[in-house]
Amino acid sequence: MSPDDHPTRSGSMSGASHHAPLWIPLLTMWILALAASAGCPRPPSSSGPRLPLAAGRDPHLIPRALLFGNPGQTAVQLSPDGRRLSFLAPSNGVLNIWVRPVGRGNARPVTRETRRGIRGYFWTPDSRGLLFSQDKDGDENYRIFLARADGKGVKQLTPGGGVRAQVLKVSHLHPHTILVTTNQRRRSLFDVYRLDLQSGRLSLDTPNPGNVVGWVADHQMKVRAARAMASDGDKLLLVRDAPKGAWRTLRRWTPLESGVPMGFTPDGQGVFVVDNKGVDKMRLIEVRISDGKVTQLFASPLADVSRVAINPRSHRIEAVTVEYLKKRWVALDPGFGKDIRALARLARGNRFGIVSRSLDGRRWVVAVGGPTMPARYYLYQRPARTLRLLLDTRPELGSYRLASQEPVIIEARDHMKLVCYLTRPPRPLPGKQPLVLFVHGGPWSRDKWAYNPWVQWLANRGYMVLQVNYRGSAGFGKRYLNAGNREWGRKMQHDLTDAVRWAIRTQGVDRRRVAILGGSYGGYAALAGVAFTPGLYAAAVDIVGPSSILTLLASIPPYWKPLMTVFSTRVGDLKADREMLRRRSPLYFAHRIRTPLAIFQGANDPRVKISESDQMVQAIRRRGGRVLYVVYPDEGHGFKGPANRLDFIGRTEGFLSRHLGGRLEPFRKIPGSSAQIR
Repeated sequence: MSPDDHPTRSGSMSGASHHAPLWIPLLTMWILALAASAGCPRPPSSSGPRLPLAAGRDPHLIPRALLFGNPGQTAVQLSPDGRRLSFLAPSNGVLNIWVRPVGRGNARPVTRETRRGIRGYFWTPDSRGLLFSQDKDGDENYRIFLARADGKGVKQLTPGGGVRAQVLKVSHLHPHTILVTTNQRRRSLFDVYRLDLQSGRLSLDTPNPGNVVGWVADHQMKVRAARAMASDGDKLLLVRDAPKGAWRTLRRWTPLESGVPMGFTPDGQGVFVVDNKGVDKMRLIEVRISDGKVTQLFASPLADVSRVAINPRSHRIEAVTVEYLKKRWVALDPGFGKDIRALARLARGNRFGIVSRSLDGRRWVVAVGGPTMPARYYLYQRPARTLRLLLDTRPELGSYRLASQEPVIIEARDHMKLVCYLTRPPRPLPGKQPLVLFVHGGPWSRDKWAYNPWVQWLANRGYMVLQVNYRGSAGFGKRYLNAGNREWGRKMQHDLTDAVRWAIRTQGVDRRRVAILGGSYGGYAALAGVAFTPGLYAAAVDIVGPSSILTLLASIPPYWKPLMTVFSTRVGDLKADREMLRRRSPLYFAHRIRTPLAIFQGANDPRVKISESDQMVQAIRRRGGRVLYVVYPDEGHGFKGPANRLDFIGRTEGFLSRHLGGRLEPFRKIPGSSAQIR
């Protein structure tokens, strides 16, 4: 669950998103494998628990461990000086950070995590260290750590004890200082702190006046802009001329509009913003600080601007991406256009992205991938525009046939056009086809045309897979987004129902073998599906999904409190709309549920608390119903531990096979999993 969705900035030196929201969405990482040089400590080629191949097993069946186990190597980054590569690879059974020279040389782990693998990191500006964050068993109270690139130690930089921290800004102009945000003064508000990387000293830089939900620093590491919430629900872009100056409103958006600052212009006298004020699609504009004058830099009639590439040294806009059916790059800098064309030739119709680059811009790391091609990493030498393959993601999958993903437009009952993706199994089962409706979370997020291990897993087992960007999904303009306002369990759910009926009517789907599966909001949709349309589905899988909107909104994390007006607009007001929210909550219709149901929950989830699943299971069982309920005591909003992830996937596969008849890899207990059947 997340309260909003934002475009992101890409192409920065560090790889960090300086304008990321205050939450961390559940994402599927691109999985990569980087070969280490001979004679050096070699990261294992597999990661974590694997299931042995049973004698006589279908050779076309992709082992779950190849899709969902820890990658051999992943998340490659280039140091700012361009001399070293870093990546995540298993060590001590979980993902740790490894470093090696760009050319030949030894790779070595520089962190020693043993409980929860590292999910993301980036280099310090001086190329001497790497910053990463860790929480405790999924509680999302992230602490920031600094690992020395020479492997000689790791230092915790921000406090624990329920405090959540996030990196705000790094700059090559200030190599030994970074800006971070933490809620150590008040759990519901984030202040800006200046952190000295050498001494570890953390000092308050900018206190939160009470309504700020995001900060923006200029090129000199001075906090001069902020995103804030007004008491009437409007969203504000605040600016000031100096660090101690008075804040003033530069731009204002109503609750039905959106705007995200991307950073300051090269001269520091303007702000790059992606917004939809006065238009439908999110566009890129420049807003002058002195008088608020707006200059449009790019707009697309099809979809929102989704990413903005900004040069880390000149701070000029180089390119944007938009994504309707597929991702498309648009160069705004002529020189950058030549690079985009070179990378497009390499991608051959697949997706590509600039993962990181050296500070001088001469070396880039580029990832290329698509629905049937897990990502490959290349080293791009910009002066000559040459590419060298660094690694092939998941080379083990090369011997299996992956499934193609087809963009389709489905018309809902009120004639709204829904952007969807249909994936057919490479080897269909006999007769009419079983279908899994795979519902994305957020809900203010979207499904994309991309490699997805979940989709490949389901298709490999013989299921058609349908992904629906129901109304309320982000990326398609504010009319599409706002059409989902206060429509949980109603029109948003109708879109899913209509898409399933379309598939039954036109795609040869067996109406008796349709399942619904999803996490977070997708888990809510699964519960709503079996509660509100009990005859439509043969099975349902809810992963960390809320069962009651009332109890969900009453128990949100404290740092989401300033965003309650967003929930009031998008979902409903906890007081004024109480009866409506009750009618949209599956918990109060548990007596209607007759569909086989599986519920998976992390015990430490701060967004969708375990009480959401507990109360649903109790309501079903009180009426004599049956539900498979599995809890992971050391997980939060999703299952990050490799053993827990494989356990969950294995149990889900068996559940779907029992009720839909798909292919099955035998399940065996996963060593190290904390799964508790309740």
